Amino acid sequence: MKVIEGKLQVQNGKRIAIIGARFNHLITDRLVEGARDAYLRHGGNEEDLDLVLVPGAFELPMGVERVLASGKYDAVCALGAVIRGSTPHFDYVSAEATKGIATVALKTAKPVAFGLLTTDTIEQAIERAGTKAGNKGFDAMMTVIEMLNLYREIEA
Repeated sequence: MKVIEGKLQVQNGKRIAIIGARFNHLITDRLVEGARDAYLRHGGNEEDLDLVLVPGAFELPMGVERVLASGKYDAVCALGAVIRGSTPHFDYVSAEATKGIATVALKTAKPVAFGLLTTDTIEQAIERAGTKAGNKGFDAMMTVIEMLNLYREIEA
């Protein structure tokens, strides 16, 4: 059986955008740092990485769609944080952002990593942004790198 899988090495010349939500920036700033760290550790060239900021998680799908529609990027790492409050706002924003990112990924047929934290508390978000539970921004960028390579292997 032939096994096809993506390598964890950034391809030269592949442009990647990190789309970061500014809302909950205490968390998302750490996620962006983690994504950048993963990119550089795996051979990425800083000139091929851009950060695009959107107001919040709800705007992530629109940012991802616009960036990929520009034709300038090969993949996107979408990062944000939605933290549950005392209103149903959390449910609406997290559901729509999730559906929107998935829809754009399927529509564009380009790698899009889902790095949107949906947590009950600020403490849980902090844990996932670089303390106890690792950095989910780092993990999301690893997904982008692997999927870019997997697409290349499948198309070869």
